[in-house]
Amino acid sequence: LEADIERKAIRMIAIRSPLADDLRRTVAAMKIASNLERCGDLAKNIAKRTLVLIEAEPIMPLTRSIERMGRLVQGRLKDVLDAYTASDVARADQVWSSDDEVDEHYNSLFRELLTYMMADPRTITACAHLLFVAKNLERIGDHATNIAEIVHYQITGDEMDAGLRPKTDALA
Repeated sequence: LEADIERKAIRMIAIRSPLADDLRRTVAAMKIASNLERCGDLAKNIAKRTLVLIEAEPIMPLTRSIERMGRLVQGRLKDVLDAYTASDVARADQVWSSDDEVDEHYNSLFRELLTYMMADPRTITACAHLLFVAKNLERIGDHATNIAEIVHYQITGDEMDAGLRPKTDALA
């Protein structure tokens, strides 16, 4: 789908020579498709890890933490895509400014997983898989933030200052 969107966008640029809003809209579609394709790759990795985790002894507190993080990231992705379809810059900006919440969730989960692994070495394999799941979720959250920046630019024509992007993923 990403390649199809890219081909159609390039064809439209070549044939119609769009300007200003139309050009930003076309380029935004290509960039958003690329970010969503990467989200799909990360989701596939999460699914692979989940298949391995199904066979392991459940670690309920951690499973609930991963579920909460997954719901948080899913909500961010939904919100930013809704902002894109509605051309709602305020909603996109809200997703962008809340990136640190996902990072904080990841950092907390990272420390929690390390504690479990140190306390009981039998949990190392499952915790390592959960750590990869958490990191993939955090990266999907980053893609939602990237999309928010794209939506902001598409609507306003102004780039967001990347230096002001809220980041607290010191462990990344």
